[in-house]
Amino acid sequence: MKKTVMFFLSLFFLFALPLYSQDHGELEKATIKVAQEVGPAVVSISSVVTEKAGRFYLGSPFEEFEDDPFRHFFEEFFGEYSEKEYKRMGLGSGVIIDKEGYILTNDHVISGASEVKVKLSDGREFDAQIKGTDKRSDLAVIKIEAKDLPIAKLGNSDELRIGQWVMAIGNPFGFAIQNPEPTVTVGVISALNRYMSAMGRRDRSYDDLIQTDAAINPGNSGGPLVNLDSEIVGINTAIITTSGGYQGLGFAIPIKKANRILNKLIKGEKILYGWLGVSIQDLNEDLRSYFGIKEKEGVIIVKVYKDSPAEKGGMREGDLILSYDDKTVKATRDLVRLVSFTEVGIKVPMKIIREGKEKVLSVKIGRSPGEEGEELEVEPEAKKEFTFRGMEVAELTTLYKQRYRIREDKGVVIIYIEDGSLADKSGLRVGDLIIRMEGKDIKSKDDFIEITSKIKGSCLIKTNRGYFVLKNERE
Repeated sequence: MKKTVMFFLSLFFLFALPLYSQDHGELEKATIKVAQEVGPAVVSISSVVTEKAGRFYLGSPFEEFEDDPFRHFFEEFFGEYSEKEYKRMGLGSGVIIDKEGYILTNDHVISGASEVKVKLSDGREFDAQIKGTDKRSDLAVIKIEAKDLPIAKLGNSDELRIGQWVMAIGNPFGFAIQNPEPTVTVGVISALNRYMSAMGRRDRSYDDLIQTDAAINPGNSGGPLVNLDSEIVGINTAIITTSGGYQGLGFAIPIKKANRILNKLIKGEKILYGWLGVSIQDLNEDLRSYFGIKEKEGVIIVKVYKDSPAEKGGMREGDLILSYDDKTVKATRDLVRLVSFTEVGIKVPMKIIREGKEKVLSVKIGRSPGEEGEELEVEPEAKKEFTFRGMEVAELTTLYKQRYRIREDKGVVIIYIEDGSLADKSGLRVGDLIIRMEGKDIKSKDDFIEITSKIKGSCLIKTNRGYFVLKNERE
C-alpha cells in the first residue's frame, strides 16, 4: 500500500509541478506585459478646491436658518467674523484614452476643482481642462495639451467573468511616495453587478459595479482596471473598509458605462438619464402568495406618478413588469439600470401582467427630473398611544415629511416599531408612510385606528416604499 501511494506521489511531482510552473510563468509574463503597455498611459491627478470658512465660527445645528442664535453669540463676543478662503487638495488617478490628450477619471476626483494638474508617468506635468462631468455615473473627462502621449485601449466589460484575472493600475499615496510611475496590483473579478448605497462620507450611490480583490487604495480612484489583454474594463472608484485602507473589497465602474457617455463628456454635454415615473418593488413569497402571482421574476408597480411617461403609456398601480425592451426584469435594480440608460424620447415595449392577463405596453421614456434638496427639521418625540401589531403611527406633518423625505401628502407615518414584533418581521420600518390598508385609503390616524380594529387575519399594507403583508400571531 505504501509503495502504491509513493508511486502516485512521484507521478504528481513529476508531471503536475512542471505544469504549475509553466502556468505560473505564463501569468507572470502576462501581468508584466500589461504593466508595460498600460502603465505609461496612467496619470496622477491633483485638484484644488477653494472653500470658505469663518475664523472663529465653525457652524451650528441652526446654521441653515437666517436667525441662527449661535451666530449671534459669536458676533456679540468676537465681533462680526470674516470668512477666509482656504484650498483643499484632492488626489487621484486617470488614464489617457486618446492621442489628443483626453483623460478618463472619476467625477469625485475633480469635482468642484478650480485647478487640475496632471503628472505623466515620465514626469511631465500639465494643467488640465475639465471637459465634462457626470455625478450620477461618477465619471469625468479632462484634457491636457501634450504630444507623444501613450494611450490605453478600451475593452468590453460585458465579457467579464467571475474569477477572471485583472489588474488595478493607479498612483495610490502618490503625494507621499513622490513618484510619478503608477503602481500595479493583481487580483480577480470577485463579483459583478454589485450595488453600493450612499453612506458615511460617500455622497453618491453606485449600481452595476465590478468587484475585485486587486488592491485599490486612496489615490487609485480614476485609474483603470484592465484585463490581461491590456484593455480597460473598468474605472476604479471605491472600496469598503473599516480601517480606511484596503481590505479586499474594491469596486470599479464598468467601461461600458463610460462608453455610453464618453463622447458627450468630451463635448461637455449634460448627461440625460431615462425616466419611467414609477415606484417599484421586488416581490417576496408573501406578496406572491397574497396576489396569487406564479411568476418568479418581475417587479410590481407601487405607484405611478402623475403626468409621468408611465402614466401616459397606460401603466397602472399593481402591474407586474416582466420585461423591458425584450430584456427580462428580475429585480428592481434591473429595471432602474435599463431605464436609466435608455435614450430620452425612445419608445420601449414593456411586457406586464395585469389582473392575471399578459399584455405589452409601449412607453415613451422621459428625462429624469432633478431632485430638489430640502432642509431637515427635528420632530419632537411623539407619545405612543395606539399600537397595532407592534407599530405606532402619527399624523403626517411637515416636519415628518422633511425628516423622512416623504413626498406624498396623505397617509400616516410609522414612528415606532417594537423589536421582534409582527410589524418588525413584516419588513415595515420607522419612517414608512402607510397610504392604504386592505384596499382602503388611510388619510388620518383615526382612519388607521378604525380600519385596524376590524382586521383579524393577514392584511395588505401599501406604503410609500411598497406593499407589505402584515400577519397576525396565529398564522
